[in-house]
Amino acid sequence: MLRGAMPRDASAQSARLSSQFIARNRATLGQLGTTVEPHYDGSTVSLQFQATTKVGAVPLVSPTSGQIEYGLVVKPRFDWPGIGPMLSDMGWRVIPAPLALPLLPRSERNVPPWVLSAIVLFRIEALLNQLARRFELVEEHRSAPRGTVDWSNYAVRQMPRAHFTRVPCRFPDLRDDRALRSAIRFTLQKQFDSLAGQSSAGVFVIQLIELCNSLIERVRDAPPHPPTALQFDAWLRSPLKSSAFFDGLQAVQWTVDERGLGGLSDLEGLPWRMSMEQFFEAWVEAVLVGVSRRIGGTVRSGRKRQTLTPIEWEPPYVGSQKSLVPDLLLDRGDTTIIIDAKYKEHWEEMQERRWGDLEEELRERHRDDLLQVLAYANTTSAPHVIVCLAYPCRQTTWLSLKERGRLFHRAALRANERRIDLRLTALPMGVPMHKIVDALAEEFARED
Repeated sequence: MLRGAMPRDASAQSARLSSQFIARNRATLGQLGTTVEPHYDGSTVSLQFQATTKVGAVPLVSPTSGQIEYGLVVKPRFDWPGIGPMLSDMGWRVIPAPLALPLLPRSERNVPPWVLSAIVLFRIEALLNQLARRFELVEEHRSAPRGTVDWSNYAVRQMPRAHFTRVPCRFPDLRDDRALRSAIRFTLQKQFDSLAGQSSAGVFVIQLIELCNSLIERVRDAPPHPPTALQFDAWLRSPLKSSAFFDGLQAVQWTVDERGLGGLSDLEGLPWRMSMEQFFEAWVEAVLVGVSRRIGGTVRSGRKRQTLTPIEWEPPYVGSQKSLVPDLLLDRGDTTIIIDAKYKEHWEEMQERRWGDLEEELRERHRDDLLQVLAYANTTSAPHVIVCLAYPCRQTTWLSLKERGRLFHRAALRANERRIDLRLTALPMGVPMHKIVDALAEEFARED
């Protein structure tokens, strides 16, 4: 951060700049749940960043110039091929959330344009679903008079030409905002053109193209026009608008400005974030859907609240936790498979060290995970229940375990007439999905 001639007391100057840097960027870093602390080793001042389970990219202000000169990119601690390839495999179960922050000085090349297109299209769809309608004064020729008729125009222009059924009328009509619909049509057309050039990226892009086409049909009557700055200001000042309305306007603005998601290339990009806990759960859901296609069964997702089981308290107002919501359920005949996805390093730790050598805090958290997934076994009346804790791991760890036949840790217990099988396993994000599906399908099928 030091610029120009090196001061005599560089450490003192660095310490002051570090404090200013932290103060100016604390709120922005909080968007990613990241903290930063200064450290002094006796000769050098350094900054130590501490990340959580959120990934993304945010711009940072320089304490020297007061301008955005840095960008912080937080990646997953477990290896993955990138957010683009991952979303291509798993669909749009979760997508990154752009942040209301200035542009980053850089943008990530391995975030393909269709990732932002997916965000834009879903926002435009929500905008169209709730687009307000209003009365507008319309001027058109009609076969029957309506509203105010311009009789002089009718007598001078239409009657001499024998256009007796072209009556010039001016009347109020309930219509959607024409300028906004034109801006939406312009946005959708640009997104379609962008997606059409990426169709070789996979089925996911083809699905986005189909969604874009269906949205274009909804505004087919509006000519495509880019919105002006005055129109944007008028829309933003509109009262009683929902968050979907403003999110949709933001998506239009991104398209007009041709912005991309922020990360690690030479292009300006949008700041964004994503919870890896939610992302990993969605990844496991995509894997389980693949398993269901191999061995049969119906998948239910906690993300969609399909697995919710209420807890009935008496009286109701004294209750604490109101329900149990397992992450994923696979109903398959007399067997129910319950999977709880945990984005934690427990699996890696347990592979590297014996149980007795693990820190007490880590062992206690793992016990909590076990008790939680066993409690989920009571949310189903199936005679046979398989409960499974799924942790992430690195690609090398998974391949090594697979080669040695140690992908699953198994246990069993009986509850009256019911049989409950417990599985601990790891699902990497850097391995092709079909290989993970094969391993899980083989494990669950062997319980028949």
